[in-house]
Amino acid sequence: MTSNFKAVGFLGFDVFGTVVDWRTSVARVAEPFLKRHGLEIDPLAFADRWRSLYQPSMEPIRAGRRPFVTLDVLNRESLDTVLSELHADISRIPAKQRDELNRAWEQLSPWPDAVEGLARLKRRFAIGPLSNGHIAGMMNLARHAGLPWDMIGGAELSQTYKPQAQTYLRTIAAAGLPPERTALVAAHNEDLRAARAVGMRTVFIRRPYEHGPGQMKDIHAEEAWDVVADSLIEAAQALGC
Repeated sequence: MTSNFKAVGFLGFDVFGTVVDWRTSVARVAEPFLKRHGLEIDPLAFADRWRSLYQPSMEPIRAGRRPFVTLDVLNRESLDTVLSELHADISRIPAKQRDELNRAWEQLSPWPDAVEGLARLKRRFAIGPLSNGHIAGMMNLARHAGLPWDMIGGAELSQTYKPQAQTYLRTIAAAGLPPERTALVAAHNEDLRAARAVGMRTVFIRRPYEHGPGQMKDIHAEEAWDVVADSLIEAAQALGC
């Protein structure tokens, strides 16, 4: 095992993009909805557009301009924004159908290495999401995708969103460990920078197709993270699991 992980007891995981493939999963769920309502957009492009509102929707909360609401609320608002941009007559699409489509974010498929990699890491570490997702959504996603979490942390504990320091620190506190005995596992360099800033160890997982074949960001580790791996299985091997 990497020497600076000998005392680590908890691994927190970014989930969207690191553990699950949100892009093709959302496209899969959205395709029949788009056809039903005559919306002529490629399902992958639809998923990309919906996801593009993810960070902007959280910024007013991070900046203190809006009280905290959970990610499912933000995603639901963003869905209506995207549908309006597509010139859909939202008044003619029942709210129940839009609510059902919003639950696509709880029906995401894990990357092929994810479940095995998590199971191996769980042998040595307590594991759980350190995600912007809300607790119920993470629970439902775990049941759908077979993710063997020990606990669920993240934004709802801190009432703000990553990369705000409190999002990491509240999850660390819930795990009952000091920061230096925890690590973040993520496919996003910015996420890892914020985790390192509060004292966590860092594990970078390369996911070069999270955003499709034209992905330009987070292709490579941008800093000397403690562990760099091409999969969660490879990370488990590096950590002696």
